[in-house]
Amino acid sequence: MDKQRDTMLEDWIQREELAENMLQIVGKLYRDRDVITMIYGRPIINLSVIEMIKAHRYVRLIEDKEIYVRQSIPLMREVEKLDLSSVRIDIGMMTTDFLRDERNLSPEQFVKEKLADVIGKEGSKIDEPQDVVLYGFGRIGRLLARLLIENTGGGNKLRLRAVVVRRKNNDTIERRASLLRLDSVHGQFSGSIVLDEENEGIIVNGNFIKFIYADSPDAIDYEQHGIKNAIVIDNTGVWRTEEGLGLHLKSKGAAKVLLTAPGKGDIKNVVYGVNSNIIEPEDTILSAASCTTNAIVPVLKVVNDKFGIENGHLETIHAYTNDQNLLDNFHKGDRRGRSGPLNMVLTNTGAANAVVKAVPELAGKLTAHAIRVPTPNVSMAMLSLNFKTSTTKEELNEFLRVKAVHSEIQDQVDYTSSSEIVSTDLVGSRFACVVDSQVTIVEDKRCVLYLWYDNEFGYSCQVVRVVEQMAGLKVEVYPK
Repeated sequence: MDKQRDTMLEDWIQREELAENMLQIVGKLYRDRDVITMIYGRPIINLSVIEMIKAHRYVRLIEDKEIYVRQSIPLMREVEKLDLSSVRIDIGMMTTDFLRDERNLSPEQFVKEKLADVIGKEGSKIDEPQDVVLYGFGRIGRLLARLLIENTGGGNKLRLRAVVVRRKNNDTIERRASLLRLDSVHGQFSGSIVLDEENEGIIVNGNFIKFIYADSPDAIDYEQHGIKNAIVIDNTGVWRTEEGLGLHLKSKGAAKVLLTAPGKGDIKNVVYGVNSNIIEPEDTILSAASCTTNAIVPVLKVVNDKFGIENGHLETIHAYTNDQNLLDNFHKGDRRGRSGPLNMVLTNTGAANAVVKAVPELAGKLTAHAIRVPTPNVSMAMLSLNFKTSTTKEELNEFLRVKAVHSEIQDQVDYTSSSEIVSTDLVGSRFACVVDSQVTIVEDKRCVLYLWYDNEFGYSCQVVRVVEQMAGLKVEVYPK
């Protein structure tokens, strides 16, 4: 028994050493060549040794079999040797494919085959860094700041230049910085934040971010701060019409605006990965829809294409938000005046109508309602659907698993076979939703699907993907 324990410990030490070596390769590829490495859609940049090992283990919840660092690092070493630039490499999927391949290829041969299309070619870049401005610095604004700073790598990408807020009593840069640094839900920001009060800004991981105080979107001169042709991300939700959002474009230095809420009227509501092809270079005002719309639309789209949806009902079990009250108080909305942390609160949702903007063929087929529940983050959508064709639980789950791993919505839909997963396990998920396969219900043409989603962070990731496309950035994922 003692010998067995010694062997297990030695194996663990070897895994740690290999993970350390892999982290060095991952970091060098990112800094020097703007190559983002992932394991089943999850970036593995800036992880700890233990996090790297756990990222490999997580694969078992998708493929029913984990992979090990000792299996992936030979492929990573071959990737490092290649002439690559501005591309995303899913080393997890590549490792799984390699282990299943029966041709007895060497790691070098296999990697060159899988990456043949991008070896020696320049990936999607823009001539100059794209200036980005956050208009508002609430829950979504601060998470967008974290993501934009994180994505400032070796290549020319998005650069967060400024944050616009309203000046309040006793408003200080220090308090704003503290809210970025510390978050009760998402934890501490894993980076360096230095105050620069003299210039009314902060320096985050070497990036200077100016704080601009303004009461109206059209009252700002961004150019005087060296900001030009900026994409303004309005995360206040105050202006949702073309006329209101158009105020941003009257400010010098602002070129485009993206709303982090459903847009009204003829504004294009974009669910990245589903209808992001509607984004045109000349578009100046867009909406990234809502967190719930982003969570449900990718799954609704693919199951409708496969099985055909006759009709259905969407019930969202949503975490409470800052729009609700901590304790009972006046609120203009029905029931929302009651304490959010103490009650389940029935409320309306525009999810059914929003779905139609992204998937027009579902018009008139869906109803929707929502329940706000006493959790601060991570929500669930329950889709009760009637199909045109019969299926089984096994067929439906396998279809969604394959879509999550090998399709155009692999960045939007995650899949888990865990029978123990709960909402807090999904905090920080970068996907629009996670299919909980264990609780899928199917009977002939009727099904019920349960989708988890981090309504803050997962949605913010979708917003950044839209901004990248608006800026002309499209980074391909390999292997195909």
